[in-house]
Amino acid sequence: MKAATAYPTLIDRLWPNQGSALTRTVLLAAFGSLLLWASAKVQVPMWPVPMTMQSFVVLVIGMAYGARFATATVGLYLLEGALGLPVFAGTPEQGIGFLYMMGPTGGFLVGFLIAAAAMGWLAEHGWDRTLPKAVAAMVLGTILLFTPGILWLTVLFGGTKAIAVGLTPFILGSVLKLALAAALMPLAWKAVDGRRGQ
Repeated sequence: MKAATAYPTLIDRLWPNQGSALTRTVLLAAFGSLLLWASAKVQVPMWPVPMTMQSFVVLVIGMAYGARFATATVGLYLLEGALGLPVFAGTPEQGIGFLYMMGPTGGFLVGFLIAAAAMGWLAEHGWDRTLPKAVAAMVLGTILLFTPGILWLTVLFGGTKAIAVGLTPFILGSVLKLALAAALMPLAWKAVDGRRGQ
């Protein structure tokens, strides 16, 4: 039984659970995994390296879906990749399947799952409603996303190289993405509440 939360998530407000819970869960997870797939393939010009929009989508899905649905969605995405679908950035050129997931980006994929779950929990406690709380949540989510990635790179290459290749080049892009995600959530709630008030 799902524990009561103080705040509904954005998806609960947009699509209340009034019909088949299984159908709703499957459709939400499938849609979210497709967004993650698409975001992995989009390269946005950025200095010093191009960026994908994956971390942005992970953070937003986490906040919009809530902990349970976000975890299921990212879990489905990771399962798709483990089964050999070219859903990750750099696939199939850099390999596919479980072997790819054990490579340098594997820790970040774990971070996706952790960050999505944490963002969902925070959203269920109202951290997506105001800009200051949303910013704090997105900063935490970004830290949770990067931490397993840096730790895994440290295992593979050592600490200095892990920071040089796994963190430093992505700081600017990550700050921009977390700021965009933090601004989006309160605006989305304002739009939804405004529509309901009409």
